[in-house]
Amino acid sequence: MKITRVRAILTAPDNIALVIVKVETDQPGLYGLGCGTFTQRATLVAQAVDEYLDPLLRGRDPRNIEDIWQMTRVNAYWRNGPVLNNALSGVDMALWDIKGKVAGMPVHDLLGGKCRNGAMVYRHADGRDAQEVLDNVLAYREQGFLAVRCQMGGYGGRVRDINRDNATAGKGQKQATQRMKQMDQLESDFPGAYFDPDVYARSIPGMFEHIRAAIGFDLHLLHDIHERIAPIEAVRFAKAVEPYRLFFLEDPLAPEETEWFRRLRQHSAVPIAMGELFNHPLEWRSLITEQLIDFIRVHISQIGGITPARKLAALCEAYGVRTAWHGPGDTSPVGHAANLHLDLACHNFGIQEVINFPDVLYEVFPGLPTVQGGYLMPNDRPGLGIDIDEAKAAKYPIHMIPIEWTQSRLPDGTLWHP
Repeated sequence: MKITRVRAILTAPDNIALVIVKVETDQPGLYGLGCGTFTQRATLVAQAVDEYLDPLLRGRDPRNIEDIWQMTRVNAYWRNGPVLNNALSGVDMALWDIKGKVAGMPVHDLLGGKCRNGAMVYRHADGRDAQEVLDNVLAYREQGFLAVRCQMGGYGGRVRDINRDNATAGKGQKQATQRMKQMDQLESDFPGAYFDPDVYARSIPGMFEHIRAAIGFDLHLLHDIHERIAPIEAVRFAKAVEPYRLFFLEDPLAPEETEWFRRLRQHSAVPIAMGELFNHPLEWRSLITEQLIDFIRVHISQIGGITPARKLAALCEAYGVRTAWHGPGDTSPVGHAANLHLDLACHNFGIQEVINFPDVLYEVFPGLPTVQGGYLMPNDRPGLGIDIDEAKAAKYPIHMIPIEWTQSRLPDGTLWHP
């Protein structure tokens, strides 16, 4: 068996740029699919796949997954960057897909079989105020979800929204109007997504108090700081939300600030989830071995696919850390399927992030897993169990435009972590 072609497929059925990697073989009708989605730099990943990995991998045996992964990881000499890692991840997932199809088994069977029938998921509830967040939480509970991530005003207090709301409510209307004019000038000089970390840090504990007072403690609640506050504020924040028994608090610190996790651990018992920006093993190794986090949140395509993810899960299991793979809208349906196979096979699974899959994704990606009663459920087809209708995918071209939310700024214009 030989690889005959490796290529990238770009599509955006849900208005999010997705990168699918297709590995074709010399066996009639046998191919594999993987996720190489790096939404912010999608065309670069596609170029890496088409111009570099395709000629490198043609003629090789697709069954030698470990050897191909190790070779591809270092072939460019420099490694552990998001573009090449995503390209490698797409290939790696596709090879596992092929392996499962040849064996006539789902990938989770190749990884040791099921530990559970489905993966508990969480959904996202946002709102302009605590009551709107609560309303969305109640709606998810009514649908049967067991866990909900609660955010208020997105990530951080949006400066323009705060000033507009104050002006509308007559709270310091003159000052708020003046601040809005100042914001117009500031945004013309330093465009970006402005937020107020102090307003954010003070408002979220009250939001959780409002929600818990209404629903009690039977529903799992989560929150994502998204690195939006200074390290010492993250410590204070974690202590403030401790009474509300979060399932986890996500990304309290940036990857560059990992030494602060030791201080955070000393002051709070809130479970910590971390890792969606990680590319390099040294970014997560000490956090796991020192038991400074409770959930690993890596983006599977960022670290190179299923092959490193299963090893990472085993490392985490040895130190009591559970998995919570990243699963937002910029994880492709193929990536969600890969997440699920790992969720089913890993004993130390914790929870899985998932989106609301619109009908168009099921049309373009036949076999996309389904959400049933708060769980993501597999279809038990061989391989990853998912396919792509390339004719339908071609109807949804990607459009690359500058992304504002990664240009996060403090009220004075200072650029901050996205």
